Amino acid sequence: MSKPTLSRFLIDQQRMPDSTCPAELRLLIETIARACKVINHAISKGALGDVLGSLDSENVQGEVQKKLDVIANDLLLDANEWGGHLAGMASEEMEAIHPIPNRYPKGEYLLLFDPIDGSSNVDVDLSVGTIFSILRAPEHTSGRDVEEGDFLQPGHCQVAAGYAIYGPQTLMVLTVGTGVYEFTLDAEIGSWRMTDGPLKIPTGRREFAINMARRRQWSPAISQYVEERILGAEGPLGVDYNMRWTASMVADVHRILKRGGVFLYPEDHRNGKAKLRLLYEANPMSMLIEQAGGAATDGANRILDAEPVGLHQRIGVVLGDPQEVAIVSGQLADA
Repeated sequence: MSKPTLSRFLIDQQRMPDSTCPAELRLLIETIARACKVINHAISKGALGDVLGSLDSENVQGEVQKKLDVIANDLLLDANEWGGHLAGMASEEMEAIHPIPNRYPKGEYLLLFDPIDGSSNVDVDLSVGTIFSILRAPEHTSGRDVEEGDFLQPGHCQVAAGYAIYGPQTLMVLTVGTGVYEFTLDAEIGSWRMTDGPLKIPTGRREFAINMARRRQWSPAISQYVEERILGAEGPLGVDYNMRWTASMVADVHRILKRGGVFLYPEDHRNGKAKLRLLYEANPMSMLIEQAGGAATDGANRILDAEPVGLHQRIGVVLGDPQEVAIVSGQLADA
């Protein structure tokens, strides 16, 4: 029996009683998936397509932009603004929101995205990804352009979330609130085919992902958690742990979805600043993790309950195996 395509899966979801995936949402997700195929093609060309390297510009966070950041951002805007499914878009790469131009029909959804997560990996041929989050536009936006405040909804309001990962295989991982499903891009026929799902995070796996370069910024509780696991069988836990870090949240979270463990990117203990963006990274990944049976917190509180106060707000992130997340939260609470 052939593996169902993404379109077939979404149509089946649309036909379910009390469906969480109406036709307009299905068409929006299919448009995003087509854009990700184009992004994948651009990445695969590498230096031959002049997509490697940096530009003489910075994004709103003050980070030097990679060529691919801008290319992917423009591809997602161009693909999604004319279809009639959206009222507006917001991107990690843009300071302000992107209302749908008046020359196009407007829809009932809002799209937020990180066009290229882990873009520093592109130049050395490591995995990168695209992360997206879909919200309903508030009803009062009918008849007017959307505003920044319309996007500032807590993560539990998301109607869908997902990511594409551009690696040895090109994958899309998606939830519309009924579990998490993985699709693989079949390059020969140009379609996404379901290859796994519903995904459930394996529990009890001794693996963690954290950026060791930031250890000076960790709280004593995070330092203790990591040190106990680095010591392995010779330490207080008496068991060995694996540590992995790819500098791409998509790649690290995908591994946790498939293999278990915990991902940590805590806020800076010295000044309370965090690295990951709530709307473009933490919220969509937290929805996926929770739909797969995991937990996602800022170290104390559920991420999906966080009330956004700005488009580019940052937050600490601890997500994955709920048992490990609870251990981290407990150690932070006891500190």
